[in-house]
Amino acid sequence: MTSRLHGLYAITDPMLIPDQRLLPAAQAALRGGARLLQYRDKPASAMQRLERAGRLAALCRQYGALFIVNDDPALAQAVNADGVHMGQSDGAVPAARALLGADKIIGVSCHGDLALAAKGAAEGADYLALGRFYPSHTKPKAPPVTLDTLREARDRFTQPLVAIGGVTADNAQPLIDAGADMVALIHGLFATADCDEIEVRARQLSRLFPVR
Repeated sequence: MTSRLHGLYAITDPMLIPDQRLLPAAQAALRGGARLLQYRDKPASAMQRLERAGRLAALCRQYGALFIVNDDPALAQAVNADGVHMGQSDGAVPAARALLGADKIIGVSCHGDLALAAKGAAEGADYLALGRFYPSHTKPKAPPVTLDTLREARDRFTQPLVAIGGVTADNAQPLIDAGADMVALIHGLFATADCDEIEVRARQLSRLFPVR
């Protein structure tokens, strides 16, 4: 599964794409070549999250993309997601692994802290997410991370790396050149009501990655 951790990583946001727009927007990103889709929806109820995650999981299977659930290993298990993304305050990698099993993907947020990245790698995380690299609409107060940190992470870790934070089609290439296996976008992908535009943005980003 980890060999598929490469390319555009789309992350949903309920403020940008509320429920009635969630599936069409996600499908547009997948049509444009997104290889991973993360369901991120903190305000929703447990029942809403279960229903929406199930629909997105089915959509990702249709497009051959990986489906990741944000912060919630139990929800990931319930909808047979491909994995879960864990923040630093969302529980331990070993506990998520014990619940989901060896064949599921577990990613961790490391911000710009390579000590956190080393901890995640040692605990068995399948990918390490670093950022923010550019000014971010989603987390504007997150501390900035430099390309040098990304290059050092590439030298130190064998796990695939995700670059996140203010990424667009115009600024993603330096991140890929510095060693990012994936670039993750929220606002840069979904901050439009036009699904055709989402697909165009996704396609522009997907073309930046070497074909595997």
